Amino acid sequence: MEKVRRVISVIVANEAQVLARVSGLFAGRGYNIDSLTVAPIPDTQLSHMTIVTHGNRRVIEQIVKQLHKLIPAFKVIEHEQMVEKEMVLIKFPIESPIADIQALCTAYNGGIVNVGTDMLIAMAADEQQRIAHFIEAAKRYHPIEIVRSGVVAMER
Repeated sequence: MEKVRRVISVIVANEAQVLARVSGLFAGRGYNIDSLTVAPIPDTQLSHMTIVTHGNRRVIEQIVKQLHKLIPAFKVIEHEQMVEKEMVLIKFPIESPIADIQALCTAYNGGIVNVGTDMLIAMAADEQQRIAHFIEAAKRYHPIEIVRSGVVAMER
């Protein structure tokens, strides 16, 4: 069976052990989570999880069914039409050409967000594939460190 990429949003109670229970569903079936982002929903006792995974359709369907049965899960959404973004922070040596890095960041919805005496930190926020392209292009400036946020997604 063909493996497909899936983005699944889960609205859960913002309480201890929920993350462990959700990740356990994937681990129990031998599936990896490519990206997992969790944040509280403002003015509620809920959190929004965005999970990116790959797998065959049958197993993904089983995981979604199990997520629906999870007691602290209030809503499970498999995205069809969505807005999907990821953020990356990249630290560069201060000797890097700042104007070139700023131009690169601008092309990927970002900019330079911090400058110190020996480094600068740039940020970009875009679709997952474009973030991968941004990282590849940034390698010519010899990054010191790269940190990706993971995908966040919202239904259209």
